[in-house]
Amino acid sequence: MLPIEEKLDTLPPHPGVYLMRDQSGKVIYVGKANDVRARVRAYFRGGDGRSQVQFLMRRVGDVETLVTANEKEALILENNLIKQYKPRYNIRLKDDKSYLSIKINVQHPWPRIIATRKIVKDRSRYFGPYSSAFAVRETLDIVEKHFLLRNCTEYNFKNRTRPCLQYQIRRCMAPCVLAVEPAEYQEHLRRAILFIEGKRQELIEELKEKMQERADALEFEAAAKIRDQIQAVEKTLEKQRMVSHWGADQDIFGFYREGGFIEIQVLFVRQGKLTGNQTYSLVDLEFPDEEVMQSLLTQFYQGDRFIPDEVLLPLEVEDRQVREEYLGERRERRVSVLCPQRGDRRQLLEMAMQNARQSFFERHDQEKKREKMLLELQEKLRLKRYPQRIECFDISNIHGSHAVGSMVTFFNGEPDKQRYRRYRIRTVDAASGGDDFAMMYEVLKRRFSRGVEQGDLPDLVIVDGGKGQLSMALAAMRELRVAEVDVAGLAKMRVESAPRSSEIQRLEERVFLPGQSNPVILRRNSNALFLLQRVRDEAHRFAITYHKQLRTRQTLYSSLDKIPGIGAARKRALLRTFGSLKRIEEASLEDLMKVPSMNEKVAREILQTLRPSS
Repeated sequence: MLPIEEKLDTLPPHPGVYLMRDQSGKVIYVGKANDVRARVRAYFRGGDGRSQVQFLMRRVGDVETLVTANEKEALILENNLIKQYKPRYNIRLKDDKSYLSIKINVQHPWPRIIATRKIVKDRSRYFGPYSSAFAVRETLDIVEKHFLLRNCTEYNFKNRTRPCLQYQIRRCMAPCVLAVEPAEYQEHLRRAILFIEGKRQELIEELKEKMQERADALEFEAAAKIRDQIQAVEKTLEKQRMVSHWGADQDIFGFYREGGFIEIQVLFVRQGKLTGNQTYSLVDLEFPDEEVMQSLLTQFYQGDRFIPDEVLLPLEVEDRQVREEYLGERRERRVSVLCPQRGDRRQLLEMAMQNARQSFFERHDQEKKREKMLLELQEKLRLKRYPQRIECFDISNIHGSHAVGSMVTFFNGEPDKQRYRRYRIRTVDAASGGDDFAMMYEVLKRRFSRGVEQGDLPDLVIVDGGKGQLSMALAAMRELRVAEVDVAGLAKMRVESAPRSSEIQRLEERVFLPGQSNPVILRRNSNALFLLQRVRDEAHRFAITYHKQLRTRQTLYSSLDKIPGIGAARKRALLRTFGSLKRIEEASLEDLMKVPSMNEKVAREILQTLRPSS
């Protein structure tokens, strides 16, 4: 393999992608360029004065290049390689799984409106995506309440024999069982679409005309329903902020930077209205602004993300035309990538820039508050290490049944849910009534064994309980020779009757530490106690959630296990078809016979077991 300096002269002066690898051969950065040789030379020889990237150059052991036919192919290849290798120094954004869209299956004779995170080419109409899940739920709630469209699944719609609760509370026309006029239903659907599209002023004017017609015809109840629709639409209209008069779909990128810390704020404008925003915080990035923006755009518009008419950027990017062509092909319609200098678009861009700046300072203020909270915790508990990473453990069981343990992780005072873990208790006999101390010992020993093996240990371990649970943590640590981790036990507040008095005493939460007989009592409203309670409550919630899942699953499966002829495959088929035990109980013989691998004998056994009185 040629040394890097010699390899620089052999690089091709063509469009392509370059991969930088560290000494072990791992890809740490992927980039693209219209001239690969010039771009890579600029990194290593400082030809363009970009001294910011020297931190990366010190880690590079080799460079590999892939030539493409043009810059657009290089853009596509760069995106694919970033997803494949997940390089350390490339911007990595979450994909659009967190975004909701509104879907209308217009091909169905009785369409329904639902929220979905997946966009497929099934000839349905999609609106969005929306960054605020709350806003989507609120919109759908208004649609259901005032436009009377069905929201049931296809299975329920086909098998319903009488109107459901939605009809009873006047939120559905019940086309599943009642003689609803298709034209009337379609009219309600058309109005709902106007509402979702944001054409609410047009909808209000139309509804007012209809209300007046009903009132003139002395149909006052119908007029009152339309009045309620008008009020609902006007209420949501008040919350809308008009930012554009030409009704375009736009993504507006705000950018704020201080050294290697970067804040990106993306404003989503749909039909000329600001519908939401998304913030990204990037750290330890010393690349030039233009390169950061290019990498951000590459990551941002991958997958099924909605592509608007216009993308407004705070600075020019050299591959603007290539991106317009690439995004336009994906959208099957012209897309403009602009860096406006004046006019209404510039005002929108300045609003996004101001939001990015505000978000940056708010985030860093919060970080300072969390740092102060952690320093206070370290001081109050006399910890050896700064508690940057805290792990908390809890046990959940009822008389030993379905015993589980949970571990939650807080990093810099905030939940790190990727590091959450849950444990099924293996060594403690649940039938004997359960021993919480032994269960805690098992969970901690398993956690520390893995941590020692992988060199992955926290700064502070919290166990939910008093001296007994703390002693289990210390025993597990001694056995595995873990000495560098701080540990504490947090006992819940107790309520006791005061001697010779009817008054109730509330004893403060107590923190038990190794080698101390008396607990540490933290002030009730102190930052340190607030953090410990938050960590403990999250561990408890996580354990209870897992425990409930196991109980529900066991209840369902034990009922099916009683039935002759029901094995694992038929259980899965029944659950996929009906979704719950209650629906299986309500199913008819004909419904059960439609389940894959089912026969009449087993179907009758199901009915006889689950509905013995029928």
